Amino acid sequence: MQRTFFKHIHFNPGNTFLVLLLWIFFQNTSFAQLNNSPINLPKYDHQPIHFGFTLGLNSTDFRVGLIPDFKTQDSVYVVESEAVNGLNLGIVSNLRIGEYWDLRFIPALSFAQRNLLYQFKYPDSTGANNVKNIESTYLEFPLDLKFKSKRVTNYRVYVLAGGRYSIDMVSQAKVRDKDKDIVKLKRYDYGYEIGLGFDFYLTYFKFSPEIKMFNGLNNLLVKDNSRFASPLERLNSKIFLISFLFE
Repeated sequence: MQRTFFKHIHFNPGNTFLVLLLWIFFQNTSFAQLNNSPINLPKYDHQPIHFGFTLGLNSTDFRVGLIPDFKTQDSVYVVESEAVNGLNLGIVSNLRIGEYWDLRFIPALSFAQRNLLYQFKYPDSTGANNVKNIESTYLEFPLDLKFKSKRVTNYRVYVLAGGRYSIDMVSQAKVRDKDKDIVKLKRYDYGYEIGLGFDFYLTYFKFSPEIKMFNGLNNLLVKDNSRFASPLERLNSKIFLISFLFE
């Protein structure tokens, strides 16, 4: 389904954000040449609450922790994680708490996938079981503190930091079928996130491209004796997200 579509989109957070910065630079140059241009939405920042929506592209990965005696395992030689691209959709709720400070709550639906790549010392002839695709559909509840720079004509820069709590709606943590070689993840995840963005005040709304990095603190691995889970000690989320906010 959506995995087939995103499999052909190679989203690199670093390169994508570099392109975004170059675009911001040229926009900044244009704005500098338009000092006499009218100020858009002049009363926007004095309103206590704003609402909007966000669209985003995520690159979801694992931080893989292996058991201490991994090198003595008879079957598994290497375990690596591969990031896969996904989609985020969210609703923006923004509370003004000061001239340069906002509190933001953006509940979102996230479609994510991560792949675990295995190399076995004695692989089968097909190699079909060397990759485990782990799909997740998260309900995310991030709460961030946003620090904004002074507004210059119709734009400003901001940084943010906060925490996020997530619920995996398709978690297989309770699957009991021993015939399925799957890596089970816990239903709940939590951690911290940091980010950087730009506010552009347009004629009728504010447009904000931003990039965030999320580090999960919860060990998502459901430990069992399967050959795919037994070499693992822990799995933690590592997510890059580029979002476009419309408020």
